[in-house]
Amino acid sequence: MAIEKFNILTSACVPLPTENVDTDQIIPARFLKATTRDGFGENLFRDWRYNKDNTPKPGFVLNNPLYKGDILVAGKNFGSGSSREHAAWAIYDYGFKAVVSSFFADIFKANALNNGLLPVQISPGFLKQIFSAVEENPSTQLQINLEKQTITLLSTGKYEKFEINPYKKSCLLNGYDDIDYLLSRKEKIMAFEKQNGK
Repeated sequence: MAIEKFNILTSACVPLPTENVDTDQIIPARFLKATTRDGFGENLFRDWRYNKDNTPKPGFVLNNPLYKGDILVAGKNFGSGSSREHAAWAIYDYGFKAVVSSFFADIFKANALNNGLLPVQISPGFLKQIFSAVEENPSTQLQINLEKQTITLLSTGKYEKFEINPYKKSCLLNGYDDIDYLLSRKEKIMAFEKQNGK
């Protein structure tokens, strides 16, 4: 599956300050029966977004028209719990390109990177500044520069660097999944095999 290239993302954001959000809250287990990645976005945070009669819960942030954008800003320890890859599928399918938090579960982080979703881990202090800025002005924008590995709060100019696996960074910049990456190296692999008598 080719993924969308990611270089610089400038967008408003959706604040979800709740801590310890696990993958069952992101995409409840009853929606895991599908075998393709499409359609999971409509059930993202399903039990938080909708009442039992399928009417939207007005108090949940995804139902609040004030908050829009390609960046989800989440509380500490996002993506904990089971290792289901569907959580990353649901967030990406909903339309988010990046998730910002002060801590991610390792398996969620890996699943996100494998599916074109950029997890940006920042300090608790900077996360608090972002939440405060968005609370004051819902149109507050963030800029994520993958090449430079920086995230900037544009209203103040404050920024932080973030870490990312160099291989996954290359894949995101080029829009590659693992197979695309191998195909991009095909000529070098064939040259190596020829040189070594394969």
